[in-house]
Amino acid sequence: MSRTLVLLRHGQSQWNLENRFTGWVDVDLTAQGCAEATAAGALLRDAGLDFDVAHTSVLTRAIHTLQLALSAMDRRWLPVHKSWRLNERHYGALQGLNKAETAAQHGEAQVKVWRRSYDVPPPAMAETDAGHPCHDARYRNLDARILPATESLATTLERVLPYWHDAIVPDLKAGRRVLVVAHGNSLRALYKYLNGVSAEDIMAVNIPTGAPLVFELNDDLSVTTFRYLGDAEAVARAAAAVAAQGQARH
Repeated sequence: MSRTLVLLRHGQSQWNLENRFTGWVDVDLTAQGCAEATAAGALLRDAGLDFDVAHTSVLTRAIHTLQLALSAMDRRWLPVHKSWRLNERHYGALQGLNKAETAAQHGEAQVKVWRRSYDVPPPAMAETDAGHPCHDARYRNLDARILPATESLATTLERVLPYWHDAIVPDLKAGRRVLVVAHGNSLRALYKYLNGVSAEDIMAVNIPTGAPLVFELNDDLSVTTFRYLGDAEAVARAAAAVAAQGQARH
């Protein structure tokens, strides 16, 4: 029995547009991001894909993307589960900074390590910073000790995996078709886990906004196939643009 899992990164956010490190900062979609989300839903609908359940983060850009995609599929009524564990990677003290300006200050090589390495986190955010998640009402019922002040992709995967095993895997094992709408790095973490990608090779994986990534899984949830929907060249260009975000302006 083939089991269907689709991963979808949210549409372009305001800080994607401004090329800023976003992380756990709660920004909404741009007009282009809304269009990307609606187009993603149309792609899924036109490909004949349907879903029984959806999972997303507690950040507005992912929730809004899911709402628009479900609307395009005429599936607004699907059950939706939200979890902080699907949030974007926390970028620590870099959150809010322009990526190109940060590269000009610290060097493109250092910014690439902060953005794309597996186990090197950016500088941590101070707990007294108003942007620290311990001051955000959506996390008030969580133990403050588990809230990150910075994350690497490795620690992002560590907090995503419990949700994968406890919430998403049971849906897949029950034969439910699952849509996960989340973020570039929480989805890169799942991509690494599902495809067994090495710590070195994951640096080259860039997930574009609004491009549905369709996995077909075996009964043991090993990957049979995976592919992006839509025009392959357009997806490749969008992924290359994500990779270039950490380059200094010349």
